[in-house]
Formats: sequence, C-alpha cells, structure tokens
Amino acid sequence: MSIVEVQGLRKTYGAVTAVDDVSFTVAEGEVFGILGPNGAGKTTAVECVEGLRTADAGTIRVAGLDPVRQHDEVTRILGVQLQESELQAKLTVRETLEMYSAFYARPADWRPLVARLGLAEQLGRRFGKLSGGQKQRLFIALSLLGNPRIAVFDELTAALDPRARRETWQLVRDINSSGVTILLVTHFMEEAQYLCDRVAVFDRGRVVALGTPDALISGSDSSVVISFRPSEPLPAAALESLPGAVSVAYEGAKVIVRGNDETVDAVLAMIGRERVTARGLRIVDATLDDAFLSITAKTEAAQEGS
Repeated sequence: MSIVEVQGLRKTYGAVTAVDDVSFTVAEGEVFGILGPNGAGKTTAVECVEGLRTADAGTIRVAGLDPVRQHDEVTRILGVQLQESELQAKLTVRETLEMYSAFYARPADWRPLVARLGLAEQLGRRFGKLSGGQKQRLFIALSLLGNPRIAVFDELTAALDPRARRETWQLVRDINSSGVTILLVTHFMEEAQYLCDRVAVFDRGRVVALGTPDALISGSDSSVVISFRPSEPLPAAALESLPGAVSVAYEGAKVIVRGNDETVDAVLAMIGRERVTARGLRIVDATLDDAFLSITAKTEAAQEGS
C-alpha cells in the first residue's frame, strides 16, 4: 500500500524548471531513496511532498492527504529533517527538545533518542556552540519527536564523519524497523545502496531511473569493474574497444575498465597476449555509484543528441 503518491509533479522558478513531470510512489514501511546530483530537483520535489512548496502542476498525496490544503493534518504524521535549518543560537539542546516536545499531544521520549545520537552530554550546550554534526543529529531527534508515520531525511549525513555516518545509518534502520516509512534524499550512493529498498534517480528535474539498488546495478551497462596497474603500457585503442566496455579511465598508472563479464574475459586475454603483469588486479561487482554514472551519462548523451 502506498503512503506517498506523486503524479506529474512540476515546479518552476521563473524560466527554470526545477521538477518536470515527476511521478513516484512510496510504499508504507519502506526506505525510499531520492538520488541525484546537486540541482537535480530532489529537494524541491520533497519540499512539495512536505507541503513547504506548492506545485505548479500534478498531484501529491501523503497518507491520502493533500500536503498543502491539509497541511496541519500532514504535519502530525510527517517528521522532517531539512537540508538546511537553523535555531535560536542561545537555546540549549535540552530547551530545544523540551520546546519541540510541547508541540505534540503525545511526544516521543527524547532521552533515549539523544543518548543514541550521542547528544546526552550536550544537553546544556547552546545551539550556536554545537558542531555541524551535532546540529545535524539534533535535527534528526527533533524530526522524530512527534512519533511520525513518515520521516523525511534530506542529506541526512552530509555533516557527519564516517563513523557517525555509519552509526546514523543503523539508527535509520532501527527507525524503519519500528514501522516508520523513510523518505531519504541523498547524493551518497553508498548510503542509498546500504539503506534503501528502492531508489528514484533524479537528473535535470526528471526521474531517469527507478527500482531497487540491485536492479539498477544489474540493469546498467556496467556490472563489473576491473582495475589493475600494467607492468607495461597497454594500447589505449585496444582497451577502449574491448567487448562490452562502457568506459576506460586512468588514475596514474592504474587502468579502470567498467563493463560486463565479456569485458573481464577480454581484459585477461589482452594481458596474456601483451605479456604484461597486471599488478593489483581487482575484479569487483559494480556499485550503485557505477550504475548512477551510467544512467546519468545516458541521459546527458540523449539530451545532447536531441
């Protein structure tokens, strides 16, 4: 059953079309990711879902409600962590949590939440003195105070270090396991591959691919990545004409070939034929990052050819 339904969404700012005929649904209980480069329309689309912006065309329903006309009802079931937020600098973390809790008839207990987010020792600290990562974790806590059915996280871990990012991923999984639907906006491909049941790839205001991370990876032109450092230079023309090769890149002496199983056989055959040693040879499955690059490259090529 869908808890979020977006159909034909369009949003413009003057001559700029930020979101162009976007449609997707989010099933209740899933983690749904929205991916794309900066300026792809991700945040604009989500802000329309939240009721913070009014769409120029299309329909949006959140648990059957119109997020603009029934905004008050939607805010009772929707918890939001915005991409950019600020609070009064002199408010302490405790004061902020207590104030936001007062907005809800039955707020969540914020004490175990801040302990999990590593904020327990910051309760007496003023907002203006928090680090970027601490502010981000506070906003996550605030988004969950109303016991929402749906939580929207926009660039959730952008200000966090790698350890805190991993800890936050586990928190998202725990939140989702408790029955909360997650709408996750991110440009971190590893984050989306780790957390999301399905993802919508945005590019230039449109949804250019939608499916599970595994389906997008297996459906892309590049399903395998081969990397090695040849003991002697290999003919560039021969590398670029390998069967199934999608791209050939160079990082110093390292050669990186993206392709498929046929490409693997061809690379190994070339190494033998040219009598070179392939130092540090690695053959790994492609990631969502590779699939994303393949998908957006096709979109760019199609637009340039039109």
